[in-house]
Amino acid sequence: MAPLRKLLIPTIAAGAALAILLYLGFWQLDRLAWKEHLIEQVAAGVTADPVEAPGPADWASLSEDADYRHVVLNGHFLDGAVFYYIALEKPAGRLGGPGMMVYAPFETDEGWVVLINRGFVPQGLNQAERDSLVTPPEGGRRLTGLLRLSEKPNWTTPEPDPNDRIWFARDTDAMADVLGVSEKTLAPYSIDLDADFTPPSGLPQAGETIVRFKNDHLGYALTWFGLAATLIGVFLTYAASILWPRRKVDG
Repeated sequence: MAPLRKLLIPTIAAGAALAILLYLGFWQLDRLAWKEHLIEQVAAGVTADPVEAPGPADWASLSEDADYRHVVLNGHFLDGAVFYYIALEKPAGRLGGPGMMVYAPFETDEGWVVLINRGFVPQGLNQAERDSLVTPPEGGRRLTGLLRLSEKPNWTTPEPDPNDRIWFARDTDAMADVLGVSEKTLAPYSIDLDADFTPPSGLPQAGETIVRFKNDHLGYALTWFGLAATLIGVFLTYAASILWPRRKVDG
């Protein structure tokens, strides 16, 4: 009975650790299925015919499934613009590298407002070029593009520069506040314009939504399951040394 008593605490500890490792492995498999579904959904959504952009009655029920939905809306641009810093590694258009997305407020025919990502401009524009981007297109317009849910900065995100109107996260609430847009009428998302809305000048370069996803969940799952298998092997080796110890051989 002494060897069994000696194995009691290690068995409990190994069992608890094994349960945790298996839970993490299966959780990563669940995340893998979710990510693959999201990728399929986005791939279908970006090429689908546009549907009406969600209005105020739908905002409370918006979920992650709405992200990247191809939408259409009618209205006109309001004055002002803000900039979202980004580096385009694989641009769809001719311009890439470090630069900014130009976000402008757009009032719909129903009276609510949404921020429109008009497209990418490269870093290093002079003040006159930047000023021209702040001037909105005139007249009523029918726009199509991809819905992008607002995001909040985390502790690694650089602080925005409200004076220069540069953000490092797609925080539409904070952007709209600088533009003087009431949060009561502001949509909880922005819209990235389709590439067809790039003006003749080439700037802003529309159609630059990044739809690439990092998907390492299978690798993480295999890592956790590998650790679980290693734990089982180490524990069985230890248990065998306790239950069937080797006898010392006298020389």
